[in-house]
Amino acid sequence: MTTTNPAAARNYGIVTAAYWGFTLTDGALRMLVLLHFYRLGYSPFTLAFLFLLYEAAGVLANLIGGWLATRYGITRMLTVGLSTQILGFLLLSFLSPDWTAAMSVAWVIGAQGVCGVAKDLTKTASKSAIKITAGQASGQLFKWVAWFTGSKNAMKGVGFFIGGLLLDLLGFRGALWAMAALLAVIFVAVVLSLPPLMGKSKASKSAKELFAKSRAINLLAAARVALFGARDVWFVVGVPVFLYASGWTFTMVGGFLALWTIGYGLVQAIAPSLVRRSTDGLTTEVPAARLWSLLLALVPIGLVLAVWFNVPHLEWVVVGGLGVFGFAFAVNSSVHSYLILAYAGSEKAAEDVGFYYAANAFGRLLGTLLSGLLYQWGGLLYALLGSAVMLIVCWLVTLLLPTVRTSANQ
Repeated sequence: MTTTNPAAARNYGIVTAAYWGFTLTDGALRMLVLLHFYRLGYSPFTLAFLFLLYEAAGVLANLIGGWLATRYGITRMLTVGLSTQILGFLLLSFLSPDWTAAMSVAWVIGAQGVCGVAKDLTKTASKSAIKITAGQASGQLFKWVAWFTGSKNAMKGVGFFIGGLLLDLLGFRGALWAMAALLAVIFVAVVLSLPPLMGKSKASKSAKELFAKSRAINLLAAARVALFGARDVWFVVGVPVFLYASGWTFTMVGGFLALWTIGYGLVQAIAPSLVRRSTDGLTTEVPAARLWSLLLALVPIGLVLAVWFNVPHLEWVVVGGLGVFGFAFAVNSSVHSYLILAYAGSEKAAEDVGFYYAANAFGRLLGTLLSGLLYQWGGLLYALLGSAVMLIVCWLVTLLLPTVRTSANQ
């Protein structure tokens, strides 16, 4: 039996729409930077390096963002995230073709760091808002989380395409100004539409209290590190470079990544229909996380064998395998995104979510670093081996997740 509070549904819709707009520009930004610097002749490893501070900044941003959202309210942190992204876009627009390569790279890395902070402040605030609004709409948590996460990732895939289109139509600087203008409109809409103190509560008073999460949240955070590291270890450098080396054009490679991300988001949105629900929210959901983690680990293991034996039409085998990977990964990610909100305490939900997504950002950072290193050391084979090892670790950690709530979980 589910009941929906109209005010909760309204706030959920506003937060989701705001995050769609943010994610559209975030996906477009990635393609803008990749395409622009690729045209300038930068190597794939250098392109990956441009995103390191973007990922690293997210670790701290999530931790601080969760604490700030609890102390000052989710709406305020959502607006801070949006305004910080606008600042990052404006900084990038100052990039001059007259600068040296070293200065250009340093400037982009710094501006990307600002955008990384913006992304994770906005993500933490938005997902915490889902916890608050779904708490006012009985039985809606898994469905709302899945739709929010899935639609967000589909929008990011659309952003990949929009980024390339804006670069062709408006150029690098014009595209950044257009995206900053869009976010400014969203910023005003959020300020005028959401309760200013939504989610405000008593925040942790010390770093020890902030990091002393429940065993369930700590385990889920560890699994999240391995899960997203396993994706980015091939996603950032390995597969794009492999496909390009196999004769694909850059447009084909970018199109594949966009379609993969959109498909991944759509599967996330329907994940609740693939996972049997329980009355307590954990007894069937946690075993589902274990099962799907194991199934996901089998995919890169199969791809490792395909690369090792150099099967015919290898690039298409890899593309097909990554399609299967995307499906299983999407279900895993959706179940994990639900479980963190199921485990999170209601009073400090933003802190719990921030801690969890700090782990998510650390996994992306780890995957980005290893993506360049492993591909340089052993090509796609090593990248896929790294993914397989991380997913086995993820599966082992999920075996330890509790299936019942205790006072420590609240």
